[in-house]
Amino acid sequence: MPVQTIVVAEDDEPIRELLVHHLRREGYSVVGVPDGLAALRHARTVADLLILDIGLPGIDGYEVARTLRRENRVIPIVMLTAHTDEVDRVVGFELGADDYVCKPFSPREMVARVKAILRRSGVPQNRERAALRFGRLVIDERAREVRVDGIDAGLKPREFALLVELASNPGMALSRERLLQKVWGFDFCGDTRTVDVHVYRLRGRLGDCGMGDVITTVHGLGYKFAALESMKSLGAAEDEAVLVVS
Repeated sequence: MPVQTIVVAEDDEPIRELLVHHLRREGYSVVGVPDGLAALRHARTVADLLILDIGLPGIDGYEVARTLRRENRVIPIVMLTAHTDEVDRVVGFELGADDYVCKPFSPREMVARVKAILRRSGVPQNRERAALRFGRLVIDERAREVRVDGIDAGLKPREFALLVELASNPGMALSRERLLQKVWGFDFCGDTRTVDVHVYRLRGRLGDCGMGDVITTVHGLGYKFAALESMKSLGAAEDEAVLVVS
């Protein structure tokens, strides 16, 4: 099942690794980066929340936040800094920060703040939905089954997780990097060709059920779940696509 991804942008390695460790213990997918450029890149592609040190090398935290908000990206941002001046906090909030934490800090408190922000922001929590329904196609997360016309498609666990990630973002082009990090995790040592191989296999299994075209290639980027487009081409009603949540 896909989990929330938190990017920790901190150039102090011990602090970065401490945060990564505590957040992973809570079940989050976490990536630590040491500079502003990496923070910006990962925030644009995979982050559900960004913990952002102000004093990053290259592009500082303020500029990272300013750029993300200028691009209308609404991911929650927690500013992390050694400065305690009120002016610094005001600037951070004016740039769109959701919270502001001063060093030294308690890792347990940081985890609590992250959980609270994710709840307030409406980012889906790490919980399973009853089913994703797209016409003939039903993705049942509780049963870990994918059925077409009531018949189990027989997906392998990784294929199932890949389909859930794609189907949870219908119509959205997802990069190979995002899929690799969301489905395989940031500790995976393989490359993006792994995604291509699994998409090929996933398409084959869905194709055996007559649904091979629900995953389309976005050239130069990755893949898109296009079940709604496929259903329209077959003359199906738009309201046949239903998301049922528990």
